[in-house]
Amino acid sequence: MLNEAVDALAINPDGHYVDATYGRGGHSRLILERLSPQGRLTVFDKDPQAVAQAQALAASDARVSVRHEGFAHLGELGEATVQGVLMDLGVSSPQIDDPERGFSFRHDGPLDMRMDTTRGQSVAQWLETAEVTILAEVIREYGEERFAKQVAAAIDRRRQERGHFRTTRELAEVVAGAVKTREPGKDPATRTFQAFRIFINAELEELQQALEASLHVLSPEGRLVVISFHSLEDRMVKQFMARHSRAVVDRRVPFMEPGAMPFTGVSRVMPSKAEVAGNPRSRSSVMRVAVRTEAVA
Repeated sequence: MLNEAVDALAINPDGHYVDATYGRGGHSRLILERLSPQGRLTVFDKDPQAVAQAQALAASDARVSVRHEGFAHLGELGEATVQGVLMDLGVSSPQIDDPERGFSFRHDGPLDMRMDTTRGQSVAQWLETAEVTILAEVIREYGEERFAKQVAAAIDRRRQERGHFRTTRELAEVVAGAVKTREPGKDPATRTFQAFRIFINAELEELQQALEASLHVLSPEGRLVVISFHSLEDRMVKQFMARHSRAVVDRRVPFMEPGAMPFTGVSRVMPSKAEVAGNPRSRSSVMRVAVRTEAVA
C-alpha cells in the first residue's frame, strides 16, 4: 500500500514528516517527491543495513535526517512539530529473504532475528537460558500458538539432548514435530518464529510507546498512518485510535459537553486485489489512519 499510505498522509509540501520504519525506503522516496525544498523528512530504523541506505539518501538530499534507533524515540522530535507519521510495522522483505538475518524458517541461517544486529541478544542466545514456562508464554502470547506448551517442551528436550540451537532450520524442525495441525498452506513454524521475533525485538512495547508519542509530536490536522501485518499489532493500533477518538462524558457532570479527543477521522484501508496479486505478502496487511484534532496534549 505504497501510494495509499502516502496519500493518507495528505502531504503539505512544506511540512515535516516521519517515516518511522525506513526499510527499503519506498515510502520515504515517495514522500520526498511530494515535499517542497522547504519540507523535511525524518526517518527511523534499527536495522544497520536500512540505516546505511537512508544515510546515503540523506547525503544527497538535505531534507532528510536519519536516526539509527527504533520509533519508540519518536517523542524526542518535540511537541506538535510533525505533520504526519507513517509506521509500516513488522519485518521487511529484505530481512526475510536474507538467510543471515535468521528471520525465515524457509532458509537455513544463523538463529538471530534481531532488527538491530549491533546490540542485544539473538534468539539463539536467549534460547540458551530461557525457562520452559517463559518459552510457552512467549509462544502463546506473541505467536497466538495453541500448541505453545508442546513447542516449548520440545525445544527444552532438544536443548537437553543435543545442546543449544544455532540455526533456523534446527528450530523449525523441532517446532514442526511439536505442532500437529496447521492451517492449509501455513508452515508449522510460522507462529513460533513470529513470537520469538516480536519478543526479542520488543516490538509491541515499542509500538505502544510510539503510538503514545504520536499524540505529542503531531500538529493539529496531522496524520497518523499505520500499516500492520498481524492481529497483535493491528489490535493495538485499532484500540489506541478508538480510545483516543471516542467522546468521553464526565458522569459527575453529565450536562457538560464531552471533552475534546486527540483523534478524529479514523479509518481502515485494506490492500487491493491487484496489490495482493502482485505482492502476496500484502494479503494480511491492514492500514489505519487517524487525524490529529486541534487539541494537542
